[in-house]
Amino acid sequence: MTRKLGCIILAAGKGTRMKSVIPKPLHAVAGRAMVKHVIAVAEALNPDKIVVVIGPDMEQTTEAVRPYATALQSIPNGTGGAALAAKEHFKDFDGDILIMYGDTPLVTTPTLQKMIDIRRQFPAIGLTYSGMRVTAPNTYGRMVMDDDGTLKKIVEFKDASAEEKKITLCNGGIACADGTKLFLWLAQISNDNAQGEYYLTDLPAIARKDNRQTHVVEVPADEMEGINSRVDLALVEKLFQKKLREEHMLGGVTLVDPDTVYFSYDTLIGQDVVIEPNVFFGPNVKVRNNVHILANCHLTGAEIEEGAHVGPFARLRPGSKIGKGAHVGNFVETKNTHIGAGAKAGHLTYLGDAEVGEKANIGAGTITCNYDGFLKHKTKIGKDTFIGSNSALVAPVVIGNGAYIGAGSTISRDVPDNALGITRAPQINKEGWVPEYRQKKIKEQAKKDK
Repeated sequence: MTRKLGCIILAAGKGTRMKSVIPKPLHAVAGRAMVKHVIAVAEALNPDKIVVVIGPDMEQTTEAVRPYATALQSIPNGTGGAALAAKEHFKDFDGDILIMYGDTPLVTTPTLQKMIDIRRQFPAIGLTYSGMRVTAPNTYGRMVMDDDGTLKKIVEFKDASAEEKKITLCNGGIACADGTKLFLWLAQISNDNAQGEYYLTDLPAIARKDNRQTHVVEVPADEMEGINSRVDLALVEKLFQKKLREEHMLGGVTLVDPDTVYFSYDTLIGQDVVIEPNVFFGPNVKVRNNVHILANCHLTGAEIEEGAHVGPFARLRPGSKIGKGAHVGNFVETKNTHIGAGAKAGHLTYLGDAEVGEKANIGAGTITCNYDGFLKHKTKIGKDTFIGSNSALVAPVVIGNGAYIGAGSTISRDVPDNALGITRAPQINKEGWVPEYRQKKIKEQAKKDK
């Protein structure tokens, strides 16, 4: 019979070093709040329960982690106190409980699953802890091992002796415990230490007194990277982006200069896609096969169909859908717009709240005037249309199939199929006007200079 699994995610820290009014767990990594990364990893384990521990006045975090329950750590008294705050949510819970941190978004599901499996494999093991090998100078807690290979104790850096500080096996923080024992052990933690706090790191010694062993699962140090400052946030973002770039390249995407391409956590890209330097993907972007994205593009909430060509310097905003084989060129911006298969918008264009039909050609400088100061309105451009350069289409307006719009026109009424829509003032040429004008201005300037 499979044992139950519960997850406690510690996210009560205010993050004072972040220098922000935003709670630390809500700062984003790859377009998603760090605590939601941790929740997603926990969800992949199919747990019976997830509880997020928060601090006072963290309503934003409560909303962000819904539908999962929150437990309040009313006093910031350490990780042990934070975990103990979730006790009421685990009454009579007879499974395993995984304790995670809301500021470690790089941890992976396989790592957590390994910790769970080892704890369940041997009845004598009451706890499994994540450990990491760190040789560079650091202030992590040190893991003191016993002769039998089990964990004897964890010593916080500030409490460690000079000899203990030489230990390279450091505490990763994440723990998996026998749920029938966890809260009994948590209640025995003392705050007799340099910080005057209740440390989760005291659990191995307490479990040992209860004749239960603690096993260390060594994991890559990158997975345990926590975030306490904006500097840490930038480091974790860099590590996360490296991971995403490798995943996409291994999936069949060519990145001309990988270090300059930034993905969101949910970016979906097909095979044989080429992405040139300096491209940014915000959340909710889907790119089909055989797409070419040229340099210096910004994409958010957009869908690009097979064989499309985007950029350089294109901006696709939420609701944009670029059809099969379509072309969106340099300095073209789209929002809530569907560009049909084979259509082209090559240069200096804004298309907002619009439908562009198949094989339509949008001339340089064209804009859809979709906002009247109060409401947004839609522009419909039929298939095989030709929109002349520097045209303004004042929505709501419909340009029929096969229609032409003369360059420089402001179109505010519907144009029927195969018709020419044009608005222009008559051209007037004044012969000899320029020399006379110049002489007049020269005389005016001479008077002014006196």
